Amino acid sequence: MAFSPQSRVFGFLPSGEGVEAWTLTGASGLTLEAITYGGIVTRLLAPDRNGNLADVVLGHQELEPYLTDRCYFGAIVGRVAGRISAAKFQLDGKFYSLAANDPPNHLHGGSLGFNRRVWDAMPVKRPDGAPSLRLTRRSPDGEEGYPGNIDVSVTYTLTNDNVFLIETEAASDRPTPVALTHHSYFNLAGESSASIDDHVLQIEADEFVPTDEWMTLMGRVEPVVAGVNDFRHARRLGDAIPLLYQNHGDFYRLRERAGQRLGSALATVARLVHAGSGRVLEVATTAHCLQLYTGAALDGSVVGKSGIAYRRHAGVCLECQEYADGANTSAFGDIILRPGQLRRHTTVYAFSCLPASEETSV
Repeated sequence: MAFSPQSRVFGFLPSGEGVEAWTLTGASGLTLEAITYGGIVTRLLAPDRNGNLADVVLGHQELEPYLTDRCYFGAIVGRVAGRISAAKFQLDGKFYSLAANDPPNHLHGGSLGFNRRVWDAMPVKRPDGAPSLRLTRRSPDGEEGYPGNIDVSVTYTLTNDNVFLIETEAASDRPTPVALTHHSYFNLAGESSASIDDHVLQIEADEFVPTDEWMTLMGRVEPVVAGVNDFRHARRLGDAIPLLYQNHGDFYRLRERAGQRLGSALATVARLVHAGSGRVLEVATTAHCLQLYTGAALDGSVVGKSGIAYRRHAGVCLECQEYADGANTSAFGDIILRPGQLRRHTTVYAFSCLPASEETSV
């Protein structure tokens, strides 16, 4: 059976403000812990083929490392996830300058983005009884250079069939760009495992947006390249990563599949498999894009919650989002939220195990 969300004190900020940790336990074993600082998912326990639980997301055991974290482990990222080129945009005839916190670009909402803010948390009662937690905050006009007050909610739910469901809503009193994502690093072998090399990944995308050396989106789409960044057929990450630009992972424009129109209904967009444990992660979203990030910047300087240093490619991010530079290049998706609108998006991380018939074919 599922249990109601339970809270505890996770730590205190230098200001003295408290940070809570909330634990959600699903009916089929999936267990999640999220803290009110950044809405960070600090633990996500998923069963393997034998029913054994392992923590499959990278992160820290205590609050202090999150305060200086530059990896965005498990966080809510916004107002805009990804890079806004040259850290500026024009909206309705006015230019706005943002923090160039990833020079020359603005990255993941700025120096004090949503990942570095304390959210309010409240359990949600659902008709199906699944444990659910809603995180809310108001981002004030001018925060990190963005116009308008926006009210944001992010709801985490664990369904009865081992699905981690993320639902976001945002409303604004002025036109402003909004494009959130969730930034967990997954390692289906367990967060203390060496790397994701033995994971197999498939992404339902025919096109990607190329970047320059600073990972700036170039404002055009190109067909995926067979044997390089094409994941339409499942590929072992250890074989694929050395061929990716900067070994980083690309920004994909997702394919609309029959009966699954992106933006209005959930579409299955990616599948990650670890044959050793049998764990499978399937990703579905209403978003139009997916950023693949292979943890290329992890260099061993960050020690994780098991006391193991996180080295290159210790985890993989599958970030469902809108076109980050949409305020400058609206042809790839309008991310401007205007008064009277309610921006909603849903992302699903569904955990299962390989059927016996697939175990030898992965």
